[in-house]
Amino acid sequence: MSLLLNILWLIFGGFFVSMGYIAGGIALCFTIIGIPWGVQCFKLAIFSLFPFGQDTRMAERPASQDLINVILNIIWLIFGGIWIMINHLFWGVVLCITIIGIPFGIQHFKMVKIALWPFGREIYGLRNGERLF
Repeated sequence: MSLLLNILWLIFGGFFVSMGYIAGGIALCFTIIGIPWGVQCFKLAIFSLFPFGQDTRMAERPASQDLINVILNIIWLIFGGIWIMINHLFWGVVLCITIIGIPFGIQHFKMVKIALWPFGREIYGLRNGERLF
């Protein structure tokens, strides 16, 4: 079922969402200082390409990396993360208004978590629970 939903997702806009994240990641990686944020854009691109059957969770890391992740997430939030989150929140609400769009709206709500706070999050498969990215 998730294969069919992922194909429909790609046809009805998921491909363009992913390409937007890839373009943003490439643009950020052109600047030396933007590489960490570019990598997070690539993480969002992978997650937005096939969101059905995937989810995100906070990675288990040492406390020393938590402070770095918080600082990078705050910079992400100030310079664009809030707008990405609002975009996914908007499309989630719009799609959930229609009955047929509810599964796609739920995927946008899942993307809100990673769009708001991407550093320190990892993508994992729901079926086998292994880390994907």
